[in-house]
Amino acid sequence: MGGRRGRRGAILAGTVAAAVLASGTGLWATDSRPFRDSYCWGAWEQNSGAPFLGDDGLARSGSERRATESAPPSADRHRASCTVTVTSTVPDDDSDEPLRFKEQVTVEYGPVPSDAEEHHAWTGRYFHGSASRLPDGLDGLVAGDRAMLVLPTACDVDGRPSTVTIRSESTGNGHLGRLAMPFTIGSRPEVARMLLDAANTGMRNAGCAPGKPLRVTSPFVTIAEDDESAGSPLCRIPGVTFGFGPGSRYREQVGVVDGRLQTCSVVWKAPGTPDEPAAQYVMAGDPRMAALFAGLPEGAGHGLVRTECNGRPTVFYGNVGSGMKGSGRPDDRRVFENFTESVSRRIGCGAGEGA
Repeated sequence: MGGRRGRRGAILAGTVAAAVLASGTGLWATDSRPFRDSYCWGAWEQNSGAPFLGDDGLARSGSERRATESAPPSADRHRASCTVTVTSTVPDDDSDEPLRFKEQVTVEYGPVPSDAEEHHAWTGRYFHGSASRLPDGLDGLVAGDRAMLVLPTACDVDGRPSTVTIRSESTGNGHLGRLAMPFTIGSRPEVARMLLDAANTGMRNAGCAPGKPLRVTSPFVTIAEDDESAGSPLCRIPGVTFGFGPGSRYREQVGVVDGRLQTCSVVWKAPGTPDEPAAQYVMAGDPRMAALFAGLPEGAGHGLVRTECNGRPTVFYGNVGSGMKGSGRPDDRRVFENFTESVSRRIGCGAGEGA
């Protein structure tokens, strides 16, 4: 009797195991929970929106997706990062060696860099003129290849605001060497979802999450224009004038232009080089956005003026890289002062404010 019960139990266990296996196979095939691949402390999942996380991201031959991540944020660990990378190879018609491609998306959690040079580079990357303002009262910017969100004050570290950022990088490596390539993660709504998923996950781990997860439901006000040849005045801001030599490859991007934010970026366009700003001008009139500039040297000579405009803390910021330094007309400092005065008039600063 006991033997028959044992055999029945084994058969039943085998049947259940087969059913679970079949069910699991179905779940994997349809990319449903619980077998979907997840990345970056569980913030992102395979096929969760952006093409980079879906099947389109593995379209090339031999594609493989991997993630490397630090320990997640915590109450005592204020910085964390994670990188998701897709590598692939394709035949090279001009070489016996294949072309090797690498696309990666990096998310970082923590306060802005304390080093001034790194802080300038960070500002150039995330206040880029290609980015749109996040809707629904969220303090941040999103483009197809980068994004930034300022977290609530509960997440501040030693009085400094914390942020979550996303950036993409892509390279191709073949007989011509390693070259940077353009790479779009997804549409603005798709990248915004990735940004907020990472932010909500990070804040939960750090113990500073708000009562409700951050979400975007309203449409984006997209940038009306693509980049264009750098003109005079730059980004159509009166008085922001540079002398560009013959054969210049400088391109400008008019970014957000509203009552509390204005962005303008200039890049040197050349094949195989990243599109990071050679010069940049920002007006930030939201308290949380303005706080991101804390710690940088202040004064017109340093390209940073902090003031109050219509009762709001407002920052005017300008940074000219080494390639353009000294090409302002009549000089770089006066160009920054012209920017401050022009934008102050546009947003209706009171007499004496914004100067």
